[in-house]
Amino acid sequence: MRIHVVRPGESVYSISRLYDVPSQRIISDNELTDPEQLVPGQTLVILEGTRQYTVRPGDSIFRIARRYDVSIADILEANPDITNPASLEVGQVLNIPPREINFGEILVNGYAFPDIDREVLRKTLPSLSFLSIFSYEVRPDGSLSTIDDEPLIQAARAARVAPFMVITNIEQGGSFSSDLASQILNNEQVQDTLIDNVLRIMRQKNYYGLDIDFEYLYPQDRENYNDFLRKVAARIRPQGFSLTTALAPKVSGDQMGLLYEAHDYPVHGALTDHVILMTYEWGYTYSPPRAVAPLNEVRRVLNYAITVIPRRKILMGIPNYGYNWTLPFMEGTAASTISNTGAVDLARQVGAFIQFDALAQAPWFRYYDNTGRQHEVWFSDARSMFASLALVNEFRLGGISLWTIGRYSPQYYLVLNAVYNIRKVL
Repeated sequence: MRIHVVRPGESVYSISRLYDVPSQRIISDNELTDPEQLVPGQTLVILEGTRQYTVRPGDSIFRIARRYDVSIADILEANPDITNPASLEVGQVLNIPPREINFGEILVNGYAFPDIDREVLRKTLPSLSFLSIFSYEVRPDGSLSTIDDEPLIQAARAARVAPFMVITNIEQGGSFSSDLASQILNNEQVQDTLIDNVLRIMRQKNYYGLDIDFEYLYPQDRENYNDFLRKVAARIRPQGFSLTTALAPKVSGDQMGLLYEAHDYPVHGALTDHVILMTYEWGYTYSPPRAVAPLNEVRRVLNYAITVIPRRKILMGIPNYGYNWTLPFMEGTAASTISNTGAVDLARQVGAFIQFDALAQAPWFRYYDNTGRQHEVWFSDARSMFASLALVNEFRLGGISLWTIGRYSPQYYLVLNAVYNIRKVL
Protein backbone atom coordinates (compact mmCIF):
# COMPACT_ATOMS: atom_id res chain seq x y z
CA MET A 1 0.00 0.00 0.00
CA ARG A 2 1.13 3.54 -0.80
CA ILE A 3 -0.49 6.84 0.08
CA HIS A 4 0.01 9.30 -2.76
CA VAL A 5 -0.48 13.03 -2.24
CA VAL A 6 -1.66 14.64 -5.47
CA ARG A 7 0.58 17.36 -6.87
CA PRO A 8 -0.58 20.17 -9.18
CA GLY A 9 -0.93 18.96 -12.74
CA GLU A 10 -1.11 15.26 -11.88
CA SER A 11 -3.82 12.99 -13.24
CA VAL A 12 -5.01 9.52 -12.37
CA TYR A 13 -3.25 8.34 -15.52
CA SER A 14 0.12 9.88 -14.62
CA ILE A 15 -0.15 8.50 -11.08
CA SER A 16 -1.03 5.05 -12.42
CA ARG A 17 2.11 5.11 -14.57
CA LEU A 18 4.18 6.12 -11.55
CA TYR A 19 3.12 3.02 -9.59
CA ASP A 20 2.47 0.61 -12.47
CA VAL A 21 -1.12 0.25 -11.30
CA PRO A 22 -4.13 0.46 -13.67
CA SER A 23 -5.97 3.79 -13.60
CA GLN A 24 -9.32 2.06 -13.18
CA ARG A 25 -8.11 0.31 -10.04
CA ILE A 26 -7.11 3.61 -8.45
CA ILE A 27 -10.50 5.08 -9.38
CA SER A 28 -12.51 2.13 -8.09
CA ASP A 29 -10.47 1.52 -4.92
CA ASN A 30 -10.74 5.17 -3.87
CA GLU A 31 -14.31 5.49 -5.21
CA LEU A 32 -13.39 8.74 -6.95
CA THR A 33 -16.49 10.74 -7.85
CA ASP A 34 -14.66 12.98 -10.35
CA PRO A 35 -11.43 11.24 -11.44
CA GLU A 36 -10.82 13.86 -14.12
CA GLN A 37 -10.37 16.60 -11.53
CA LEU A 38 -7.98 15.71 -8.76
CA VAL A 39 -7.37 18.22 -5.98
CA PRO A 40 -3.81 19.28 -5.11
CA GLY A 41 -3.12 17.89 -1.64
CA GLN A 42 -5.73 15.13 -2.00
CA THR A 43 -4.63 11.62 -1.02
CA LEU A 44 -5.02 8.46 -3.07
CA VAL A 45 -4.48 5.00 -1.64
CA ILE A 46 -2.53 2.84 -4.09
CA LEU A 47 -2.97 -0.90 -3.67
CA GLU A 48 -0.19 -2.15 -5.87
CA GLY A 49 -0.62 -5.90 -5.93
CA THR A 50 2.05 -7.99 -7.65
CA ARG A 51 3.38 -6.31 -10.78
CA GLN A 52 5.70 -7.49 -13.51
CA TYR A 53 8.88 -5.79 -14.64
CA THR A 54 10.92 -6.58 -17.72
CA VAL A 55 14.67 -6.28 -17.14
CA ARG A 56 16.36 -3.59 -19.24
CA PRO A 57 20.02 -3.06 -20.15
CA GLY A 58 21.97 -1.78 -17.13
CA ASP A 59 19.41 -2.99 -14.60
CA SER A 60 20.48 -4.61 -11.33
CA ILE A 61 18.47 -6.23 -8.60
CA PHE A 62 19.44 -3.31 -6.35
CA ARG A 63 18.19 -0.65 -8.80
CA ILE A 64 14.91 -2.46 -9.39
CA ALA A 65 14.31 -2.88 -5.66
CA ARG A 66 15.04 0.80 -5.11
CA ARG A 67 12.73 1.84 -7.94
CA TYR A 68 9.78 -0.03 -6.41
CA ASP A 69 10.77 0.66 -2.79
CA VAL A 70 10.84 -3.02 -1.85
CA SER A 71 13.67 -5.08 -0.43
CA ILE A 72 16.01 -7.26 -2.50
CA ALA A 73 14.96 -10.18 -0.30
CA ASP A 74 11.30 -9.60 -1.21
CA ILE A 75 12.11 -9.64 -4.92
CA LEU A 76 14.15 -12.82 -4.57
CA GLU A 77 11.34 -14.48 -2.62
CA ALA A 78 8.84 -13.52 -5.35
CA ASN A 79 11.15 -14.84 -8.04
CA PRO A 80 12.55 -18.22 -6.90
CA ASP A 81 13.87 -18.89 -10.43
CA ILE A 82 16.59 -16.24 -9.97
CA THR A 83 19.70 -18.33 -9.43
CA ASN A 84 22.26 -15.54 -9.68
CA PRO A 85 21.01 -12.16 -8.39
CA ALA A 86 24.19 -10.49 -9.65
CA SER A 87 23.44 -11.46 -13.25
CA LEU A 88 19.98 -10.57 -14.57
CA GLU A 89 19.14 -11.20 -18.22
CA VAL A 90 17.76 -8.41 -20.40
CA GLY A 91 14.15 -9.27 -21.21
CA GLN A 92 13.77 -11.39 -18.08
CA VAL A 93 10.34 -10.83 -16.46
CA LEU A 94 10.37 -10.33 -12.70
CA ASN A 95 7.47 -10.39 -10.26
CA ILE A 96 7.50 -7.24 -8.10
CA PRO A 97 5.70 -7.84 -4.79
CA PRO A 98 3.68 -5.05 -3.17
CA ARG A 99 5.23 -3.10 -0.33
CA GLU A 100 3.48 -4.43 2.75
CA ILE A 101 3.05 -3.17 6.28
CA ASN A 102 1.28 -5.56 8.63
CA PHE A 103 0.70 -4.56 12.23
CA GLY A 104 -1.07 -7.83 13.04
CA GLU A 105 -4.63 -8.24 14.35
CA ILE A 106 -7.01 -5.56 15.55
CA LEU A 107 -10.52 -5.17 16.96
CA VAL A 108 -12.67 -2.59 15.20
CA ASN A 109 -15.86 -1.12 16.62
CA GLY A 110 -18.18 1.00 14.54
CA TYR A 111 -21.02 3.13 15.89
CA ALA A 112 -24.10 3.30 13.69
CA PHE A 113 -27.52 4.90 13.90
CA PRO A 114 -30.52 2.66 13.11
CA ASP A 115 -31.26 4.63 9.92
CA ILE A 116 -27.81 4.07 8.41
CA ASP A 117 -27.83 3.61 4.64
CA ARG A 118 -27.91 -0.13 4.12
CA GLU A 119 -25.36 -0.06 1.28
CA VAL A 120 -22.91 1.82 3.51
CA LEU A 121 -23.51 -0.77 6.23
CA ARG A 122 -22.96 -3.64 3.78
CA LYS A 123 -19.63 -2.21 2.61
CA THR A 124 -18.44 -1.48 6.15
CA LEU A 125 -19.35 -4.67 8.03
CA PRO A 126 -16.45 -6.76 6.62
CA SER A 127 -14.06 -4.32 8.33
CA LEU A 128 -15.72 -4.48 11.75
CA SER A 129 -15.51 -6.71 14.81
CA PHE A 130 -18.33 -4.95 16.68
CA LEU A 131 -21.34 -2.87 15.61
CA SER A 132 -22.57 -0.53 18.36
CA ILE A 133 -26.12 0.62 17.58
CA PHE A 134 -26.77 4.11 18.94
CA SER A 135 -28.74 4.30 21.17
CA TYR A 136 -31.27 3.24 23.80
CA GLU A 137 -31.94 6.31 25.96
CA VAL A 138 -32.51 5.62 29.64
CA ARG A 139 -35.56 7.08 31.39
CA PRO A 140 -35.80 8.25 35.02
CA ASP A 141 -37.83 5.17 35.95
CA GLY A 142 -35.33 2.69 34.44
CA SER A 143 -37.27 2.14 31.23
CA LEU A 144 -35.66 2.61 27.81
CA SER A 145 -36.55 4.27 24.54
CA THR A 146 -37.30 2.04 21.57
CA ILE A 147 -35.23 1.90 18.36
CA ASP A 148 -35.50 -0.05 15.13
CA ASP A 149 -32.30 -2.04 15.65
CA GLU A 150 -33.23 -5.57 14.58
CA PRO A 151 -32.30 -5.18 10.87
CA LEU A 152 -28.82 -4.00 11.92
CA ILE A 153 -28.41 -6.82 14.42
CA GLN A 154 -29.32 -9.39 11.78
CA ALA A 155 -27.00 -7.84 9.18
CA ALA A 156 -24.15 -7.69 11.71
CA ARG A 157 -24.44 -11.31 12.76
CA ALA A 158 -24.70 -12.44 9.14
CA ALA A 159 -21.31 -10.74 8.59
CA ARG A 160 -19.81 -12.26 11.79
CA VAL A 161 -19.88 -8.85 13.48
CA ALA A 162 -20.90 -8.75 17.15
CA PRO A 163 -23.80 -6.32 17.80
CA PHE A 164 -23.66 -4.14 20.92
CA MET A 165 -26.60 -2.54 22.63
CA VAL A 166 -25.74 1.06 23.55
CA ILE A 167 -27.44 2.86 26.45
CA THR A 168 -27.04 6.61 26.98
CA ASN A 169 -28.17 9.32 29.40
CA ILE A 170 -29.59 11.36 26.53
CA GLU A 171 -32.88 13.06 27.37
CA GLN A 172 -35.75 12.53 24.95
CA GLY A 173 -35.37 15.11 22.20
CA GLY A 174 -32.30 16.56 23.89
CA SER A 175 -28.69 15.81 24.69
CA PHE A 176 -26.64 14.11 27.41
CA SER A 177 -28.18 15.01 30.78
CA SER A 178 -26.27 15.17 34.06
CA ASP A 179 -29.56 15.30 35.97
CA LEU A 180 -30.98 12.22 34.26
CA ALA A 181 -27.84 10.21 34.98
CA SER A 182 -27.84 11.36 38.59
CA GLN A 183 -31.44 10.18 39.06
CA ILE A 184 -30.41 6.73 37.81
CA LEU A 185 -27.16 6.53 39.74
CA ASN A 186 -28.70 7.54 43.05
CA ASN A 187 -31.61 5.10 43.03
CA GLU A 188 -30.74 1.40 43.32
CA GLN A 189 -34.29 0.27 42.60
CA VAL A 190 -34.27 2.20 39.31
CA GLN A 191 -30.87 0.69 38.50
CA ASP A 192 -32.25 -2.81 39.05
CA THR A 193 -35.19 -2.04 36.77
CA LEU A 194 -32.83 -0.62 34.14
CA ILE A 195 -30.56 -3.68 34.21
CA ASP A 196 -33.62 -5.98 34.01
CA ASN A 197 -34.76 -4.11 30.91
CA VAL A 198 -31.29 -4.22 29.35
CA LEU A 199 -31.00 -7.98 29.88
CA ARG A 200 -34.48 -8.56 28.47
CA ILE A 201 -33.69 -6.63 25.29
CA MET A 202 -30.25 -8.21 24.83
CA ARG A 203 -31.75 -11.69 25.09
CA GLN A 204 -34.78 -10.89 22.97
CA LYS A 205 -32.85 -9.23 20.15
CA ASN A 206 -29.73 -11.41 20.21
CA TYR A 207 -27.20 -8.78 21.21
CA TYR A 208 -23.59 -9.77 21.95
CA GLY A 209 -22.96 -7.22 24.66
CA LEU A 210 -23.62 -3.84 26.22
CA ASP A 211 -21.90 -0.49 25.71
CA ILE A 212 -22.62 2.10 28.40
CA ASP A 213 -22.12 5.66 27.17
CA PHE A 214 -22.96 7.92 30.13
CA GLU A 215 -21.47 11.38 29.62
CA TYR A 216 -21.37 14.72 31.48
CA LEU A 217 -21.89 13.07 34.87
CA TYR A 218 -21.72 15.20 38.01
CA PRO A 219 -18.34 14.79 39.77
CA GLN A 220 -20.16 13.75 42.94
CA ASP A 221 -21.65 10.79 41.03
CA ARG A 222 -18.25 9.25 40.30
CA GLU A 223 -18.48 6.51 42.95
CA ASN A 224 -22.15 5.95 42.21
CA TYR A 225 -21.25 5.34 38.57
CA ASN A 226 -18.47 2.94 39.61
CA ASP A 227 -20.94 1.03 41.81
CA PHE A 228 -23.48 0.92 38.98
CA LEU A 229 -20.85 -0.60 36.68
CA ARG A 230 -20.03 -3.21 39.31
CA LYS A 231 -23.71 -4.11 39.51
CA VAL A 232 -24.07 -4.28 35.70
CA ALA A 233 -20.96 -6.47 35.36
CA ALA A 234 -22.19 -8.84 38.08
CA ARG A 235 -25.57 -9.18 36.36
CA ILE A 236 -24.69 -9.49 32.68
CA ARG A 237 -21.35 -11.32 32.74
CA PRO A 238 -22.80 -14.60 34.10
CA GLN A 239 -25.33 -14.42 31.25
CA GLY A 240 -22.49 -14.49 28.72
CA PHE A 241 -22.72 -10.84 27.65
CA SER A 242 -19.71 -8.56 27.07
CA LEU A 243 -19.38 -5.13 28.70
CA THR A 244 -17.87 -1.98 27.20
CA THR A 245 -17.90 1.63 28.36
CA ALA A 246 -17.17 4.87 26.51
CA LEU A 247 -14.77 7.24 28.28
CA ALA A 248 -13.92 10.90 27.90
CA PRO A 249 -10.34 11.59 26.69
CA LYS A 250 -8.51 12.22 29.97
CA VAL A 251 -4.81 13.05 30.30
CA SER A 252 -4.65 12.49 34.08
CA GLY A 253 -6.66 10.89 36.85
CA ASP A 254 -7.50 14.23 38.46
CA GLN A 255 -8.47 16.12 35.30
CA MET A 256 -11.14 18.68 36.10
CA GLY A 257 -14.32 19.31 34.17
CA LEU A 258 -17.86 17.93 33.93
CA LEU A 259 -16.93 15.69 31.01
CA TYR A 260 -14.02 14.03 32.84
CA GLU A 261 -14.26 13.81 36.62
CA ALA A 262 -16.79 10.98 37.00
CA HIS A 263 -15.02 8.73 34.48
CA ASP A 264 -12.72 6.62 36.65
CA TYR A 265 -10.27 5.00 34.23
CA PRO A 266 -8.83 2.35 36.62
CA VAL A 267 -12.29 1.12 37.69
CA HIS A 268 -13.60 0.94 34.11
CA GLY A 269 -10.44 -0.86 33.05
CA ALA A 270 -10.91 -3.45 35.79
CA LEU A 271 -14.65 -4.06 35.29
CA THR A 272 -15.09 -4.06 31.51
CA ASP A 273 -14.00 -6.18 28.59
CA HIS A 274 -13.16 -3.06 26.58
CA VAL A 275 -13.19 0.70 26.97
CA ILE A 276 -13.71 3.10 24.09
CA LEU A 277 -11.66 6.26 24.45
CA MET A 278 -13.53 9.11 22.78
CA THR A 279 -10.35 10.64 21.43
CA TYR A 280 -12.00 13.27 19.25
CA GLU A 281 -13.80 16.62 19.46
CA TRP A 282 -10.83 18.85 20.19
CA GLY A 283 -12.14 20.67 17.17
CA TYR A 284 -15.94 20.67 17.60
CA THR A 285 -19.09 22.54 16.61
CA TYR A 286 -18.48 25.58 18.84
CA SER A 287 -14.68 25.57 19.01
CA PRO A 288 -12.23 27.65 16.98
CA PRO A 289 -11.03 25.85 13.84
CA ARG A 290 -8.68 22.96 14.52
CA ALA A 291 -8.30 19.23 13.87
CA VAL A 292 -11.05 17.04 15.33
CA ALA A 293 -8.54 14.51 16.69
CA PRO A 294 -5.03 16.05 16.71
CA LEU A 295 -2.64 13.13 17.01
CA ASN A 296 -0.43 14.95 19.50
CA GLU A 297 -3.44 15.36 21.82
CA VAL A 298 -4.54 11.74 21.32
CA ARG A 299 -1.05 10.63 22.29
CA ARG A 300 -1.35 12.49 25.60
CA VAL A 301 -4.56 10.59 26.39
CA LEU A 302 -2.95 7.25 25.59
CA ASN A 303 0.10 8.07 27.67
CA TYR A 304 -2.18 8.26 30.70
CA ALA A 305 -4.67 5.52 29.74
CA ILE A 306 -2.11 2.74 29.41
CA THR A 307 -0.89 3.35 32.97
CA VAL A 308 -4.29 2.43 34.47
CA ILE A 309 -6.10 0.30 31.84
CA PRO A 310 -4.78 -2.91 30.26
CA ARG A 311 -3.62 -1.97 26.75
CA ARG A 312 -5.53 -4.75 25.00
CA LYS A 313 -8.81 -3.50 26.48
CA ILE A 314 -8.43 -0.06 24.92
CA LEU A 315 -10.23 0.83 21.69
CA MET A 316 -8.97 4.21 20.49
CA GLY A 317 -11.65 6.46 19.05
CA ILE A 318 -11.25 7.74 15.48
CA PRO A 319 -13.60 10.39 14.05
CA ASN A 320 -15.13 9.80 10.63
CA TYR A 321 -16.06 13.42 9.93
CA GLY A 322 -14.76 16.97 9.84
CA TYR A 323 -15.98 20.53 10.37
CA ASN A 324 -16.40 23.64 8.24
CA TRP A 325 -15.97 26.91 10.19
CA THR A 326 -16.84 30.42 9.05
CA LEU A 327 -14.10 32.99 9.68
CA PRO A 328 -13.39 35.08 11.59
CA PHE A 329 -14.34 32.73 14.39
CA MET A 330 -16.72 34.24 16.93
CA GLU A 331 -17.59 32.68 20.28
CA GLY A 332 -20.96 30.95 20.09
CA THR A 333 -21.02 30.47 16.32
CA ALA A 334 -21.43 26.93 15.03
CA ALA A 335 -19.35 25.02 12.51
CA SER A 336 -21.12 22.63 10.14
CA THR A 337 -20.25 18.93 10.00
CA ILE A 338 -18.76 17.61 6.77
CA SER A 339 -17.82 14.13 5.61
CA ASN A 340 -14.24 13.34 4.67
CA THR A 341 -15.15 12.73 1.03
CA GLY A 342 -17.42 15.78 1.10
CA ALA A 343 -14.48 17.93 2.21
CA VAL A 344 -12.43 16.84 -0.82
CA ASP A 345 -15.41 17.46 -3.11
CA LEU A 346 -15.81 20.93 -1.60
CA ALA A 347 -12.11 21.70 -2.10
CA ARG A 348 -12.51 20.71 -5.75
CA GLN A 349 -15.59 22.93 -6.21
CA VAL A 350 -13.97 26.03 -4.67
CA GLY A 351 -10.49 25.46 -6.15
CA ALA A 352 -8.75 25.06 -2.79
CA PHE A 353 -5.32 23.53 -2.25
CA ILE A 354 -5.46 20.99 0.60
CA GLN A 355 -2.79 21.59 3.26
CA PHE A 356 -1.60 19.09 5.87
CA ASP A 357 -0.77 19.75 9.51
CA ALA A 358 2.11 17.44 10.43
CA LEU A 359 1.63 17.82 14.20
CA ALA A 360 -2.09 17.07 14.18
CA GLN A 361 -1.75 14.69 11.21
CA ALA A 362 -4.83 16.24 9.63
CA PRO A 363 -5.64 17.94 6.30
CA TRP A 364 -7.27 21.35 6.09
CA PHE A 365 -7.98 24.18 3.65
CA ARG A 366 -9.49 27.66 3.41
CA TYR A 367 -11.77 29.17 0.80
CA TYR A 368 -14.21 32.03 0.21
CA ASP A 369 -17.89 31.34 -0.36
CA ASN A 370 -20.07 33.18 -2.88
CA THR A 371 -20.94 35.86 -0.30
CA GLY A 372 -17.27 36.65 0.31
CA ARG A 373 -17.04 34.93 3.71
CA GLN A 374 -13.89 32.95 4.41
CA HIS A 375 -14.11 29.35 5.66
CA GLU A 376 -11.67 26.89 7.21
CA VAL A 377 -12.24 23.15 6.88
CA TRP A 378 -10.55 20.37 8.86
CA PHE A 379 -11.13 16.69 8.11
CA SER A 380 -9.30 13.35 7.88
CA ASP A 381 -7.74 11.42 5.00
CA ALA A 382 -5.62 8.34 4.36
CA ARG A 383 -2.61 9.95 6.07
CA SER A 384 -4.67 10.64 9.18
CA MET A 385 -5.96 7.08 9.27
CA PHE A 386 -2.53 5.55 8.81
CA ALA A 387 -1.07 7.78 11.53
CA SER A 388 -3.85 6.72 13.92
CA LEU A 389 -3.35 3.04 13.16
CA ALA A 390 0.41 3.39 13.59
CA LEU A 391 -0.26 4.95 17.01
CA VAL A 392 -2.47 1.98 17.96
CA ASN A 393 0.37 -0.32 16.96
CA GLU A 394 2.95 1.75 18.85
CA PHE A 395 0.90 1.61 22.07
CA ARG A 396 -0.10 -2.04 21.49
CA LEU A 397 -3.78 -1.30 21.98
CA GLY A 398 -6.64 -3.70 21.40
CA GLY A 399 -8.16 -1.75 18.55
CA ILE A 400 -10.13 1.24 17.36
CA SER A 401 -13.67 2.60 17.44
CA LEU A 402 -15.14 4.66 14.60
CA TRP A 403 -17.60 7.47 15.30
CA THR A 404 -19.61 6.90 13.19
CA ILE A 405 -19.70 4.61 10.15
CA GLY A 406 -22.68 6.44 8.65
CA ARG A 407 -20.66 8.44 6.12
CA TYR A 408 -18.53 6.10 4.05
CA SER A 409 -14.84 7.00 3.78
CA PRO A 410 -13.34 4.50 1.30
CA GLN A 411 -9.75 5.37 2.14
CA TYR A 412 -10.28 4.55 5.83
CA TYR A 413 -11.02 0.93 5.02
CA LEU A 414 -8.38 0.65 2.31
CA VAL A 415 -5.71 1.69 4.81
CA LEU A 416 -7.20 -0.30 7.69
CA ASN A 417 -7.35 -3.57 5.75
CA ALA A 418 -3.92 -3.00 4.22
CA VAL A 419 -2.09 -2.76 7.55
CA TYR A 420 -4.23 -4.81 9.95
CA ASN A 421 -6.12 -8.08 9.97
CA ILE A 422 -9.61 -7.52 11.37
CA ARG A 423 -10.38 -9.85 14.27
CA LYS A 424 -13.84 -11.41 14.17
CA VAL A 425 -15.23 -12.50 17.55
CA LEU A 426 -18.17 -14.48 16.15
